[in-house]
Amino acid sequence: MEIREKYPTPYRFLVIEGNIGAGKTSLAERISRDYRSRLILERFADNPFLPKFYQDQERYAFPVEMAFLADRYNQLKKELQEPDIFAPMITADYYFMKSLIFAANTLAGDEYNLYSQLFHIIYASLPKPDLYVYLHQEPQNLINQIWRRGREYESAITVDYLRKIQNGYFDFFRQENNLRILIMDVRELDFVQNQEHYLILIDKIFGHTYPLGVTRVIP
Repeated sequence: MEIREKYPTPYRFLVIEGNIGAGKTSLAERISRDYRSRLILERFADNPFLPKFYQDQERYAFPVEMAFLADRYNQLKKELQEPDIFAPMITADYYFMKSLIFAANTLAGDEYNLYSQLFHIIYASLPKPDLYVYLHQEPQNLINQIWRRGREYESAITVDYLRKIQNGYFDFFRQENNLRILIMDVRELDFVQNQEHYLILIDKIFGHTYPLGVTRVIP
């Protein structure tokens, strides 16, 4: 029996997210294959300011965040407004709110205020996911995974930076009451290499119904 037959999807728009290196893209890609859904992946490598930002954050913070904001909006607007009868479900490895979470850690003062105003104008026009899944990992574990994948422009990422991003997500969860948010602790799971661990996550995502607000699970 195929996974999607055992766990049929109740979702049209599913988001898999997490901190840098948490495995969100790997999980989103695998779910997309198993459920034959359309896949939306963040195009971070296309941001021309990203390598410069990791080397000089103060100088390149505003342009890198504005480039991400524009690209994420254009990508999500296009994908979410063009239904596909052969692949009605959409799986994404990021949610638009990510833009504000990262900007809050890189911008300050007038730059952040301007960015926030632009963000909220755009955010109100985009559809919300049916379920938002957050993969929780400890920052030190994330650093190890980031080093293993060997992207040169990520070499300057620190545990402290990852902890600030994590706190930004947690602040978002505390303030957001109109989303179904599932926080899954994946510190003990290798869902990329271990099929049993992957199926545990599938059961949590597709085998249960969640209320509005935050639900925390330790698979």
